[in-house]
Amino acid sequence: MSNSHAIFAVIKAIPVGHVATYGQVARLAGLPGAARLVGTTLHKLPEDTQLPWHRVLNAQGRISLPRESASYAEQIARLTAEGVQITKGRLSLAQYQWQPAVIYPILSAIHPIPS
Repeated sequence: MSNSHAIFAVIKAIPVGHVATYGQVARLAGLPGAARLVGTTLHKLPEDTQLPWHRVLNAQGRISLPRESASYAEQIARLTAEGVQITKGRLSLAQYQWQPAVIYPILSAIHPIPS
């Protein structure tokens, strides 16, 4: 599986009303230390993507897009519609960060264990 597909698989698994950081997505995709790769991969998504890209934030719980961009407003609108409270482009990771109870199924789907 390519790095992009691994990243997409993790992002698809983030539940509604929760978020993950770029670094967290990278770790769960089997790419520790590749937070920037996650950001670069998301930046290349087509505008009509069904991937819930809006659920990925930086490690401070902030939206990383420029405040004046349409994508910034869209990310806030999508998160707010999911019940996430955002103040000045920031949210509480303690409250909204996805804490997968079982990481193994995600990782094994991304990196199958050879038999």
